[in-house]
Amino acid sequence: MFFLPSSYIPKPPPHPISHMEVPMPASARFASQPRVTLPGSERSPFVPAAGTGEPTPHPTASKVTVSVLVRPKQPLDPRTLGQLGTRLTRAAYAKQHGPDPASLQLVRDFAAEYGLTTETTPVPHTLHLTGTCAAIQKAFGVQLKQHTIAGRQCRLREGAITLPNELDGHVLAVLGLDTRPQARPHFRVARAEAVNTSYTPVQVGQLYGFPAGATAPGQTIGILELGGGYRTADLTAYFKTLGLPAPSVTAVAVDGGKNTPGDANGADGEVMLDIEVCAAIAPGAKIVVYFAPNTDQGFIDAISTAVHDTTHKPGILSISWGGPESSWTKQSTTALDASCQAAAAVGVTITVAAGDSGSSDGGTGNNVDFPASSPHVLACGGTKLEGSGTTITSEVVWNETAADEGATGGGVSTVFPLPTWQQNANVPSNGRGVPDVAGDADPSTGYTIRVDGESAVIGGTSAVAPLWAGLIALANQQNGTDAGFLNPTLYTAPSALRDITSGNNGAYTAGPGWDACTGLGSPIGTAVIEALAGISSKPVKKPVGKTPKPVKKRA
Repeated sequence: MFFLPSSYIPKPPPHPISHMEVPMPASARFASQPRVTLPGSERSPFVPAAGTGEPTPHPTASKVTVSVLVRPKQPLDPRTLGQLGTRLTRAAYAKQHGPDPASLQLVRDFAAEYGLTTETTPVPHTLHLTGTCAAIQKAFGVQLKQHTIAGRQCRLREGAITLPNELDGHVLAVLGLDTRPQARPHFRVARAEAVNTSYTPVQVGQLYGFPAGATAPGQTIGILELGGGYRTADLTAYFKTLGLPAPSVTAVAVDGGKNTPGDANGADGEVMLDIEVCAAIAPGAKIVVYFAPNTDQGFIDAISTAVHDTTHKPGILSISWGGPESSWTKQSTTALDASCQAAAAVGVTITVAAGDSGSSDGGTGNNVDFPASSPHVLACGGTKLEGSGTTITSEVVWNETAADEGATGGGVSTVFPLPTWQQNANVPSNGRGVPDVAGDADPSTGYTIRVDGESAVIGGTSAVAPLWAGLIALANQQNGTDAGFLNPTLYTAPSALRDITSGNNGAYTAGPGWDACTGLGSPIGTAVIEALAGISSKPVKKPVGKTPKPVKKRA
């Protein structure tokens, strides 16, 4: 989290920030200082796959761009996020909690000395520094190597990042030195022989009691993607079969990421599932897809770009990518969670898939997936849903591991403590419990989707994050207010969800109330919308940490 000493008074920078700054002649100001370790930057030694050889030195003349996150003028108070009357506009957030000018200036001076160019970004706390590999290695005290991973040439580092002593406390994270894949998509294409039944997203919404005929023309849903792409012709054809107009979809490039469709069995399935589910649930909503590289730098920059996007202004962000908490560095989890805190402060709801590999999350022992484990997002688990029309005949925990069809993620975080709003949820140990809510995810009762000109049945918790994003868009439209950080509200309204009490995801078993398989349960659409009607979205220009004035709930 971003913290600032209460006694610190930032000084204004001696010159305004430009878009691109060319380094000044080098001096020995920073080079002569003792070095300190950047907290949380340690990376374990890289172990190559058998038969792939050892990593080789990275070409010293090649260009490298890193994201440097600096501390804010004043930190957010996490205890007040989601409280009535504390919502900030994006402009007010930037003014009150934007980057510390003194920290920015130190980073610019540091970059100049080491021959690095500095570029401002749309993200308030982030600067991009670019230079040769040799200059970057010297500046951050690292040795960079390269290796082919999953068919892609990746940059690698091991150990800790070090910085000159003067930057201690001013720099919170340095991302992009290592470009190995950070996350995986949480979708599963059903095998034809394994499909019991399938639904369109509209049919799933009917089973969950979403208001019939509801639309969301005033809403914008952001979707984060770390690969793949969409084709407009596929969207037009798909929504024609649903009897709905095709959505307005805009692609936003982050760190060079692009809309690159071409692999129906790869990330295209994730992208099309996300777009088609949320847009079918919330007809008329604008869809903005933020494409970024699959690295910790790309993932974090994409979230921050969406949260602080003053052009498209998404009110909801759906994320269906993630990885076990243990696969992230501490600086990365802290930086990403800080972006989720910022989302809560400006009223953006983030829905995140909880994972498709059961309680192990594909690792050894019990693990939860991140960023689903962030206490500032709505973590979405999975069920197996059966029914017809508006009648559910069966709904249990999604667990098809015996058929190699996956299972919902869920468990208890070892990184984040128990949030206040989960204190009465009977989480089995003193950590953030995952998930919060659930929805249909079993590939055998999955969603009929169009991908690269073909129909497919796809499941996974990747479907649940956009399902909830679409429902929240309907709620925002109907209530005339953005739900924002809604976890505290949902945990006081258990009757708005269908409690799932049968099944397990490996180590955890479903039961009455919250559980580490399906959270509070699957949505009862109209009841969720009613529960969220009491959340005020009126922006205020006071700091989040101050006590808000009482706000009356909507009738």
